[in-house]
Amino acid sequence: MARKVYLADYLSREELKEKYFSNKDNVESRRWHLLWKISCGWSVKNSALAVGISYIYAKQIIKKYNNQGEQGILNGRKTRKKYNVGKKSLLTDQQLQKLKSELESKPEDGGLWTGPKVARWIEKETGREKVWNQRGWDYLKKCRYSWQSPRPKHRKGDIQEQQEFKHNFREKVKAFEAKHSGEEVDVWFFDEHRIGLKPIVKKVWGKIGERPTAIVNHRYEWLYIYGFVKPKTGETLWYLIPRVSTQWLNLVYEAFAKDALVDNKKVLLVEDNAGWHRSKSSKVPQGIEIEYLPPYSPELQPAERLWSLVDEPLVNQYFETDFPHFILSQIKRHKEDELFVMV
Repeated sequence: MARKVYLADYLSREELKEKYFSNKDNVESRRWHLLWKISCGWSVKNSALAVGISYIYAKQIIKKYNNQGEQGILNGRKTRKKYNVGKKSLLTDQQLQKLKSELESKPEDGGLWTGPKVARWIEKETGREKVWNQRGWDYLKKCRYSWQSPRPKHRKGDIQEQQEFKHNFREKVKAFEAKHSGEEVDVWFFDEHRIGLKPIVKKVWGKIGERPTAIVNHRYEWLYIYGFVKPKTGETLWYLIPRVSTQWLNLVYEAFAKDALVDNKKVLLVEDNAGWHRSKSSKVPQGIEIEYLPPYSPELQPAERLWSLVDEPLVNQYFETDFPHFILSQIKRHKEDELFVMV
């Protein structure tokens, strides 16, 4: 039988339990959880296992609590003092501000800023004979820069019109709710995405010394994902369709109205200005009102964020046959989602 560990009586069992449930810090909450288990008669070994920490760490927590009380349970990382140690910074505060200003424009060679280029800039600015390339990378991060892929922005996009849309959209939603006072109102966003047999090649983690390969065969057969997303809840609806046209859009509208339970509510549907969306032949079901995004503004479309999830199962894949069936097997659906398939 395991020996019962000594626990100082700073707090009662119920008080330890309350500390565990009420604490918002993950580290401290886990420590209070351990002490509560100990106070209930659990052994140190079983308590540590239940909480998910090592036996040695559990004994350290108990020792600190017994010696310091509640102060011994505090997360030291939040209160730890910062000391100025190590070598002197390469750049003064004034030089650092100058570097931040330089990073706002292109480097002298007209290319892109990189760690080595920042290191060369530091050499020139400070008169040092040698600054390692890694220090340039460090200073890019110190200036709050990270390595990112730019989001494409259409040259015809009107920034002012986009800002006005974002500013006024909330008022439009309130007006829509007031118009249908007493009825349930939903806001959905809708967009299309093309997927096909053209290979999608992207970076993957691979073993050092081995270069990953991806078999590719450029073929031009396509399907389209019609995606609906409700930003308020994250709910999504997906429809796999062979092409984009007003005829297919009308069928998708009908399926969406059914799946989104439009008969029992009103829906404000936001979409782009594609020709088949604005066609006079399009038939919007009763209960749905359409709001159009500003022209050339995909960055205002939340449904755009769905497509990286759709593409992921296809990355570095080669399909000889049964491409549509593979898509159907790979698309992940939430419990509330339905997939409307026309192939």
